[in-house]
Amino acid sequence: MSHDPRLLRISDAERQQVAEALRDAAGDGRLDLDELEERLEATWSARTYADLEPVLADLPAQAPAPPGERAVARRGPAAAAATHAQTYDASTGMLSERRRTGVWRVPAEHTAVAVLGAVTLDLREAVFEARETTIVANTVLGSVEIVVDAETAVVVDGTPVLGDYSPVTDKVPPQLHDGSPVVRVRGVSLLGSVTVTRKAQPGRKRRRWF
Repeated sequence: MSHDPRLLRISDAERQQVAEALRDAAGDGRLDLDELEERLEATWSARTYADLEPVLADLPAQAPAPPGERAVARRGPAAAAATHAQTYDASTGMLSERRRTGVWRVPAEHTAVAVLGAVTLDLREAVFEARETTIVANTVLGSVEIVVDAETAVVVDGTPVLGDYSPVTDKVPPQLHDGSPVVRVRGVSLLGSVTVTRKAQPGRKRRRWF
């Protein structure tokens, strides 16, 4: 059995990433409309990372990396944003709300504390600096919400004290594989709540062809 990560299945979000790169190339005059249409068709019919490589082979943008490589660094149109993204070791909501969304870097351990407030950690576009990430989520009369994508494995091992420390709620089916990053959630929820929700990638339903 082959363990080549290039043969792993790709997601709609990664097809969308390549489609955006193709439209940018057409806007720069690198592709004419016939070439754009042909490559978009190949992109949306692609099944594996290897299928996407020839679509961008002669263009400045690179195809998405398999998950094992993505945990260290991103490629393609989001590479610059990921490289310069801020790393946050902690997120605190005390009588306030703290939200981490979009492209940001998550270290091997991140602490989230909500005291009479709320913290939201959206990891769907985050760059993991380690294959396994621990999030220590503690609440006192507050809430911590963690959002992951279909390809992220989650282990919840928190303690509720007159509060709620919920297992993962799947809004989309998990699509786990050997290269999936792992997020471990632990801590204490005192009269508060800690939730983990698996959702689709941002913009997944906004598929555009041109």
